[in-house]
Amino acid sequence: MTQDTATPQIPRPVPPADEPRDTAIRRLQMRSMRRGIKEMDLVLSAYSRDRLTGMSDAELALYDQLLEENDQDLLRWITGMDAAPGQFAALIADISARGRTW
Repeated sequence: MTQDTATPQIPRPVPPADEPRDTAIRRLQMRSMRRGIKEMDLVLSAYSRDRLTGMSDAELALYDQLLEENDQDLLRWITGMDAAPGQFAALIADISARGRTW
């Protein structure tokens, strides 16, 4: 008998398609505050507080995708240690630039 040694993947919660904008913003703000490392808690919670309400729906969707990324990668991108992937480059640049003014 062989055992499956693959690590099971935990499914990501999918927000409802008809999620109201204000609910989505509150969800993203909470996800920004509850990260894996304190540095990302601080940077992303301040960024989300200042910027999410002014974002378009497409920008909010991109930010939601960004929050799926690993905190260590986010930290390296925001600090400029590594280049951010193309789809996130402008968003990471905005987060990084705003982070310098806090």
